[in-house]
Amino acid sequence: METKNELVRVFAGSVITVNLLKYELEKEGISTNIINENDVGTAFGAPSLTPYSVDLYILDTDLEKATPIVDGFLLTNKM
Repeated sequence: METKNELVRVFAGSVITVNLLKYELEKEGISTNIINENDVGTAFGAPSLTPYSVDLYILDTDLEKATPIVDGFLLTNKM
């Protein structure tokens, strides 16, 4: 797999759920980036009304290490 240090979305969900997974990934030394569509829309006067408008990204170089953590999180939380 070729890596380019690009961001890869690994999860989308509510603010609370995304932050829980962010914590699990960062415990293992995986840097994360959250993009919250509600924050972006609010800046332009049009907030998103979807409950799953928060995306969690990691670097593609961390994808192999993150996959079992994300899979375990999804299984544990029945998602």
